[in-house]
Amino acid sequence: MQEHKTVVLGVIGADVHAVGNRILDYALTQAGFKVVNIGVLAKQEEFINAAIETAADAIWVSSLYGHGEIDCRGLREKCQEAGIGRIIIYVGGNLVVGKQDWEKVKETFLAMGFDRVYPPGTLPEEAIADLRRDLGLS
Repeated sequence: MQEHKTVVLGVIGADVHAVGNRILDYALTQAGFKVVNIGVLAKQEEFINAAIETAADAIWVSSLYGHGEIDCRGLREKCQEAGIGRIIIYVGGNLVVGKQDWEKVKETFLAMGFDRVYPPGTLPEEAIADLRRDLGLS
């Protein structure tokens, strides 16, 4: 029997963009992951609590309304305080307001403790392949 790795998935902050979240949920599920989808309008603590309750292997944070930097700041530190500081955390979407240099945006989120950062338009398969590598599945 194949072991299913668990991913907590949600849209952070006051963001209500659900379509991308559902696409990721479907893609992850089809790829064999157990998905705990906490939906939209999710607080950092909801990601952390879901990860603890399900012994998740990764947290995937989505943000499309441009306030991702504000909503995501401190998430890694809160994970550390909760005892899951080494959990894999990915973030993707339209993370900042306006058109900004993507490399700078990526560097900002990596410095905030995210393991991988994806720009708008990233295909789910790319992030899933990265997750498989990060989890030692491929």
